[in-house]
Amino acid sequence: QVRLMESGGGLVQPGGSLRLSCAASEIRFPLYDMGWHRQAPGKQRELVAAIMRDGSRTYTESVQGRFTISRDNARNMVFLQMTSLEPEDTAVYYCSAKAGSISWPHWGQGTQVTVSS
Repeated sequence: QVRLMESGGGLVQPGGSLRLSCAASEIRFPLYDMGWHRQAPGKQRELVAAIMRDGSRTYTESVQGRFTISRDNARNMVFLQMTSLEPEDTAVYYCSAKAGSISWPHWGQGTQVTVSS
């Protein structure tokens, strides 16, 4: 079974930075598309960043230029570097994975990111 474990969340001030990490147990990790979703209080879950098997990256408009997703296939890890954080970025962030499907069937437990003064 695919296991995803996020870490790196916490409390930061507006304008600050955080780096989220996700460790995957999937030994065929290079064959998976990896992503980061988030769910803010009172809002629907949204995909904020994804890095596909071919290395291509996508971002939702609200984080474009502020967040960077990357992966290390040798370590079965994916990262989300977040800069210029805003209160609107406050959410539970989930590492996610899919093997070429449209939906994202695999999820981590989530890590809380709170951006507040």
